[in-house]
Amino acid sequence: MSMDMTTDATAVGDTGLLDTLQHEVALFARRAEQTRLGGVGQVRNSMDRAAYLLLNRLDKEGPMGVKALAASMGIDSSTVTRQVAPLVDTGLVKRTSHPEDGRAVVLQLSPRGQARLEEVRVSRRALMAELTDDWAPEEREAFCTLLTRFNDALSTRMSTQGTPADPEGQSAS
Repeated sequence: MSMDMTTDATAVGDTGLLDTLQHEVALFARRAEQTRLGGVGQVRNSMDRAAYLLLNRLDKEGPMGVKALAASMGIDSSTVTRQVAPLVDTGLVKRTSHPEDGRAVVLQLSPRGQARLEEVRVSRRALMAELTDDWAPEEREAFCTLLTRFNDALSTRMSTQGTPADPEGQSAS
């Protein structure tokens, strides 16, 4: 959003609404980080955000090299390398040879990683159900649509300013 658009939005009387929006987003970010939106039960807070997002991406997109994984998440390769190391050490991700180029290494979700990811997903799904228990299905859908749109706008803004997008901003995560 350019400064002109910001000025235009506040000039038409949205200042109070925009102040409320920025405040609620700040509260959401703090509470999400405090709880890590980790889920419920024994699984709660048992997987950090970076691990969850990396495992989720490998599950959705399949085996890939570090550079491809970094590009798909909008972060740099060194960050992926650092974040993947403990996942390999704990057996959640395995390094294998590229099927077409045996010299290249690809990262792949291990069966243990797949099981762990599903366990965390089930826990997080339960938390989302609990938090939105009194919402109508249409409200859940509208919230998802708007939150995805908001995250996409943040991701686009980050990429147009030359800053790697936060993987949390990726709607496919």
